Amino acid sequence: MKGISVPLSQRRRSSIQSAKTRLGADCGSDHELLIAKFRLKLKKVGKTTRPFRYDLNQIPYEYTVEVRNRFNRLDLIDTVSDELWKEVCDIVQETGIKTIPMKKKCKKAKWLSEEAVKRREVKSKGEKERYKHLNAEFQRIAKRDKKAFLGNQYKEIEENNRMGKTRDLCKKIRDTKGPFHAKMGSIKDRNGMDLTEAEDIQKRWQEYTEELYKKDLHDQDNHDGVITHLEPDILECEVKWALESITMNKASGGDGIPVELFQILKDDAVKVLHSICHQIWKTQQWPQDWKRSVFISIPKKGNAKECSNYHTIALISHASKVMLKILQARLQQYVNHELPDVQAGFRKGRGTRDQIVNIRWIMEKAREFQKNIYFCFIDYAKAFVWITINCGKF
Repeated sequence: MKGISVPLSQRRRSSIQSAKTRLGADCGSDHELLIAKFRLKLKKVGKTTRPFRYDLNQIPYEYTVEVRNRFNRLDLIDTVSDELWKEVCDIVQETGIKTIPMKKKCKKAKWLSEEAVKRREVKSKGEKERYKHLNAEFQRIAKRDKKAFLGNQYKEIEENNRMGKTRDLCKKIRDTKGPFHAKMGSIKDRNGMDLTEAEDIQKRWQEYTEELYKKDLHDQDNHDGVITHLEPDILECEVKWALESITMNKASGGDGIPVELFQILKDDAVKVLHSICHQIWKTQQWPQDWKRSVFISIPKKGNAKECSNYHTIALISHASKVMLKILQARLQQYVNHELPDVQAGFRKGRGTRDQIVNIRWIMEKAREFQKNIYFCFIDYAKAFVWITINCGKF
């Protein structure tokens, strides 16, 4: 009798409690029905440690005083950029954790009223014997608020439908329903095979990002001539401008230091960051933390198992943005000289709306004189990724 082997991993072998075969009802078949009894249980999801997030709206005066005093003891001249940044990073982190309160994250549903929130706070502070009573009271109020909230939402949806407001109708339905994000437990490798283990998925993402940001080392830079003039040293006014122009309330990089902790120090932070940027400009050596990025993958349309169907958002150190903004400002005049006048978009004072108006004008003239127009739309894949800049030694 021919046997059909059933593959089973070594990890799942202990889950089998019993196994047996039964003869098939068809005498002409040599297949046997395999019956097995498994012991299965749900995987326990471990709790992830929440990163420390500062309450930037409550930065005390003690933070600025202590950081300024410790900054005054730093050697800003003879210390290399990497070591100086490590000292600055330690000072800001230690003082911030000690003096700045942690941001409290309280997930509040849209339908919860102030009464329900107060009941929840009382429940969390209540005694054990009163917990059941307080919890039942909170659940009753929360259900009442949810029912009232959804009732108002449904009335607005019906009103928009009756008035023919399609845009408001669809928007209200999306807001009420909420987005759905499926949690993918696997990803495909380069050959299209599914990867389920966390370590394999991490290696695949590392491989993908390395290929994405890989530079062709055989591509020679083309220069029209020999550069004989050098840019001046980094100025404190440039550092001050760059620090003030960085957008606030943004996710911090791997060091976990938001730019608000430097902006509140004003001239003291400008002096320290200027010393670091000056060392980078002279030695072309960047601090290690400034060269690290934390990649956040956001799914796009398409198969969520393909790495190419994700937006890769890089979170960099906020302090490194000071140097990057200075370099960008200095390169801007050369970039504007090389860009043609017809190019618009992502340029100061020349947006794509001007080009849209020009296209509209051309279409009207072509229709007036009965002429054909041919448009060519080109979409560059990963246009903001495959850009390499030779600036400093990374």
